[in-house]
Amino acid sequence: MFSNIGIPGLILVLIIALIIFGPKKLPEIGRAFGRTLTEFKSATNGLVTEEDEEEGKNPELTTVEKKQDESTVS
Repeated sequence: MFSNIGIPGLILVLIIALIIFGPKKLPEIGRAFGRTLTEFKSATNGLVTEEDEEEGKNPELTTVEKKQDESTVS
């Protein structure tokens, strides 16, 4: 979707945002957007970590992994 914008389009969007929000409000909006992305990444990493921990607790998965390791060694 955004791959067709290019540098001129991005500059145009930034100029319009600067006109609408003003130079004082724009850094605050950028900071809030950055914090939102950081929280989203940490929540996503938390979900992935939980899935990995649950797989380690599941005995069926560990036996399958052991069988795969034995077959690769042989």
